[in-house]
Amino acid sequence: MADALRHKHPFIFASVVIGAAAFCSLIPWFWCGIPSGHDFEYHFNSWIEVLAQWRQGIIYPHWSALAHFGYGEVRYIFYPPASWTLGAILGAILPWKIVSGAYNWLALTLSGLSMFALARRWTSPTSALFAAVFYAINPYHLVIVYWRSAEAELLAASYLPLLFLFVLELGEDGARVIAPLSLVVAAAWLTNIPTAVMLVYSLGVLALWAAASQRSWKALLHVAAAIVLGMGTAAIYLLPVMHQHSWVNLRQVLLPGIRPLENFLFTVTRDEDHNRFNRIVSVVALWEIVILVVSLWIAHRRSSKRIWELMLLWGTLSTVLMINFTLPLWNHVPVLEYVQFPWRWLLCLNVVLALVVVFALERWWLRVVICGIAIVSVPFVWHRIQPPWWDTSADIQEMVDNQHDGIGNDGTDEYVPAGADPSDIDQNAPLAMYQGSGTAQISVEKWQSEQRALTVTATSPGNLTMRLFNYPLWLVDVNGHLIQTQSTDNTIQMIIPIPAGRSRIQISWVEGWDRKVGGGISAASVLLLGFLWIRCKHSVHLDTSAKANA
Repeated sequence: MADALRHKHPFIFASVVIGAAAFCSLIPWFWCGIPSGHDFEYHFNSWIEVLAQWRQGIIYPHWSALAHFGYGEVRYIFYPPASWTLGAILGAILPWKIVSGAYNWLALTLSGLSMFALARRWTSPTSALFAAVFYAINPYHLVIVYWRSAEAELLAASYLPLLFLFVLELGEDGARVIAPLSLVVAAAWLTNIPTAVMLVYSLGVLALWAAASQRSWKALLHVAAAIVLGMGTAAIYLLPVMHQHSWVNLRQVLLPGIRPLENFLFTVTRDEDHNRFNRIVSVVALWEIVILVVSLWIAHRRSSKRIWELMLLWGTLSTVLMINFTLPLWNHVPVLEYVQFPWRWLLCLNVVLALVVVFALERWWLRVVICGIAIVSVPFVWHRIQPPWWDTSADIQEMVDNQHDGIGNDGTDEYVPAGADPSDIDQNAPLAMYQGSGTAQISVEKWQSEQRALTVTATSPGNLTMRLFNYPLWLVDVNGHLIQTQSTDNTIQMIIPIPAGRSRIQISWVEGWDRKVGGGISAASVLLLGFLWIRCKHSVHLDTSAKANA
C-alpha cells in the first residue's frame, strides 16, 4: 500500500512523511506547553484581531485597533498579510489553544514539500524525501519554533527551495520560468520583508553566476522580468508601504539591539539576554556551517558541476553575511539592513545544506548520523544556554479575553504615527475626553476597528481628545461636515474641535489612493502572469508535438 502510494502519488506520500516528521518535532508542546518566543504575542494577537475584523465585515484590515491598549497602529498596512491571514483562518476553525501548533506544523510541512519539489528533480525520490524531511525540521527552523515564534519568517522558508529550483531551470526553460519565479517573489513580499530582501539578493547573485557560466545574459533578463512582475503582483501591499513609510516610526526596526551590528555570529553586547540568544543561534549556525563545508567538499565529485557551483555560491554568500567583517555591506547595500539579523541568512543556508547532504552522502546511515548531529545542536543549546519560554492554555485564553474585552496589547512602536511616543500614553484614559471652559456629556454609539461614532453635548466650544492615534487616513465628520483634526504634542492623539451644543461625530477609515492603484497594478500583473502561463503551456505542448512528429 505504502509502496503503491509512493510510486503513483509521490507528493501525497511525501506529504504524509513530512507531516509526520513535522508533528514529531512539535512533541515537546504536549509536555511543556506552547512556546512563547520573541514574536509570539505579536503574531497571536494579530490573528485574534484579524478574525474579529473579518466578522465586522472588514475584508482587508488596516488599523490594529487594540494595539497599544486601544490607541491603535497601522500594523496591517505595513506587516505583510500572508501570515496573519493564515493565522486568522486557523483561528476560525480551531480552538485558539492549538492554533499556534497547527500553524507551525503547516509551515514546516510546506517547507518540506517545497524542498521535495526541488530535490526530486536532481536525486532519487527516496533521497529527495530525506532532504525534504531534514529541511522541514532543520535546526534553525526549530530555533524559530521554540525561541523566536517568528511565524511569518517560518512560512516564508517554504519559498526558498522553489527559488533555487527555478534558478536551476533558467538555462533549460528560459522564459518559461518567469511566471512561476515571479509568483515566488510575490509570495515572499506578501509574507516576510526580511526574507523577501534575502530572496531578491540571492536571486540576483545566483542568476548572475548562471548567466556568466552559460555565457548567456538572457537569464538576467528573465530574472529581472520575474522580479518586476512579482513585485507588481504584490503591489496591493507594497505600494501603500512605500507611500506611507514616512507617516510612521519605521526606523524603530533598527534600534540598538536589533541592528545588524549587534547580531553577527557570536557578537557580545552589554545586554546579557541578547547575548544568550545570540549564543543559541550562533552555536546552531556554526554546527550547520561545519557540516555544510564538509558536505560541499565531498559532493564536489558526486554532483553536477553547475548545481555544485550554485550551492557553493549560495552557501558561501549566506555564511559570509553572518560574519561581522561584512558590516560595510550591511550599511551600504540598499535595504539590506532591514534584514536586521545577519543570522537570518540561515534560512537560505539550510536550503543548500539539506540538498548537499544527499549529494555528498550515499549511505543512509551516514545521512541519518550527520543530520542527527545537526539537529542535536538544538537540545544542546536548550539545556546548556537557554530553554524556551512556555505559555499555558490559561495564558492563551487570557490573550483572547483581553482582545475580546477591548483591553488590547502592547503593540509595536514602529507602526504608530511619526513622532508618537507610545510609552507616554495613558492606559486608563477614556475613549474621548472633553477639554474646554464648560462641561460636556459624551455618548459612544459605535467603537469598531475602522468605524467610530459618538455624540457630544457641550456647554461651550472645546476639543475632544480621543483614545486614538491620529493617522492621515482617518476621516472625521462633525454634524455632517468634514473637519481638520489636530494632534497632541507627544502622543499624537487625535484632537477633534467641537462647537457648543449637540454634535454627532463619525470617525471612519478611508482607503488611500495607494491601495487602489496598488490593487490595479496587482490585478494587471496577475492577468499578465496568466497570459505568460498559458503561453508557456502552449509552447511546451508545441515542443512536445514537434518531438513526437520527428
